[in-house]
Amino acid sequence: MIKLTKEIPELTSYLKSKNWLHDNETIIAVEKPGEGNMNFTIRVVTDERSFIVKQSRKYVEKYPQVDAPAERVLREAEFYELTEKVIQLSLMMPNLIGLDKENSVMLMDDLGAGTDFSYIYKAGEIIQLEDLLTVIYFIVKLHSSITSDNTFNKIANTKMRQLNHEHIFKYPYLSDNGINLDNILPGLQEKADLLKQDEKLKSEVLKLGKLYLEDGNTLLHGDYFPGSWLKTESGLRIIDPEFCFFGFPEFEIGVTVAHLKMADQPSDLIDKALRHYKNSCPINEELYEKFVAVEIIRRIIGLAQLPLEISLEKRIKLLKEAQQTLIN
Repeated sequence: MIKLTKEIPELTSYLKSKNWLHDNETIIAVEKPGEGNMNFTIRVVTDERSFIVKQSRKYVEKYPQVDAPAERVLREAEFYELTEKVIQLSLMMPNLIGLDKENSVMLMDDLGAGTDFSYIYKAGEIIQLEDLLTVIYFIVKLHSSITSDNTFNKIANTKMRQLNHEHIFKYPYLSDNGINLDNILPGLQEKADLLKQDEKLKSEVLKLGKLYLEDGNTLLHGDYFPGSWLKTESGLRIIDPEFCFFGFPEFEIGVTVAHLKMADQPSDLIDKALRHYKNSCPINEELYEKFVAVEIIRRIIGLAQLPLEISLEKRIKLLKEAQQTLIN
């Protein structure tokens, strides 16, 4: 596999070999478009245009010690190929321009300078209702438009699901997982250790994990949280569906609501978003609430930490609520 770099001569040679550069087109700059964790992703600026190059490797780009499926970009490309048939979805995502399956490289159009919605984790920051309803609209359209009833190509994405399964349903509950939570927030480790002693909780989490690995009938983005929502000059856009798969919609809306809670968004705002979703997509309430709970736990005591600014007391409150939801 070719390993792409930011070096312009090497990049030029590769892009020309794929006919992805026009005749006499010259690269003038290479930039990092955002703070993505999983892949090697760059913005290529030429004398004619700009575009995004993404390559997936056999490890997580931000954490090279963590193995990951090298072909995950190909699953993301399959997602774009399915959603391009639904105009309301394709207008909210980058267009796929080229795909090099052999080297797991994808070429996409550039959505332009933008910022993701991770700012809502900051104390006092509230997402605008219009933006939140747009975020919900996307998954309403996704979940209601692309199902096993009308789609022959069901994306399994088994390897990425197995990776996610490890970090959601197993890793946070290990007695010694190598994370010192007191380095994140003093006092958090003690509370996490108490939680890990709850055998009933861990048993329920494993049941949910088994369900997560089962194939469902609905196409999911798979990682639908503020880091995948992008504010651009052209409006709100959705990115990075590399964890996509056909599963249960309760997982998707559960993850979304969990992040709104951890970002300390107003409860009435969360309720409006949830009602907006459920008006079009009926869900199993109990299953949804359990997926909210398990996402909260894994983000507060697991490896995939968020830039949360909520207090230790607020985190403990969220953990206790999640624990009760899962064991009751």
